[in-house]
Amino acid sequence: MARARLDEQVALVVEAVRARAREGTRLVTVDGFSGSGKSRIADAVGLELVAPVLSLEELYPGWDGLAAAVPLAVDWIARPLAKGRPARWWPWDWTRDARAGARELAPVPVVLLEGCGAGAAALRPFTDIAVWVECDAATRERRLRARPDWPGYAPFRERWAAQENAWHARERTAEHADLVVAN
Repeated sequence: MARARLDEQVALVVEAVRARAREGTRLVTVDGFSGSGKSRIADAVGLELVAPVLSLEELYPGWDGLAAAVPLAVDWIARPLAKGRPARWWPWDWTRDARAGARELAPVPVVLLEGCGAGAAALRPFTDIAVWVECDAATRERRLRARPDWPGYAPFRERWAAQENAWHARERTAEHADLVVAN
């Protein structure tokens, strides 16, 4: 796959979203492995579309919570928005290891949901555009180690990577993506 610049990747996603104009909220999911650049792509697309970006990091109930976050994303975010109702969720407070106070998002034309698990089968019926962010393992690892939250993430890296690997193998997330961007 040819590697496109970030602005080219963002333009591809934005064009795909605009081509799927419809009534109600369009949900764009951005999935990939840790360090692939999901947040970077989602944030740039969100800026271009003037759309909010929600992160699954707010839903994972701790370091073993990848699978548990997906039904929450369906029930708290995707299904309500699909019905024209506000999304309402309780973010995970990673410091307290517990749920925090509720947040709410009224229906808007486009919402981006990024994070490992965003391309899950359970979310696909609600998803208008599914994006998979592809990146080689060495680059992902280098990016993770350069992040400001690396000291807190490092002790859980292998545990989280095992969940990601099992999840993406089972869900075949990349295969079901509408767009694959190299980052």
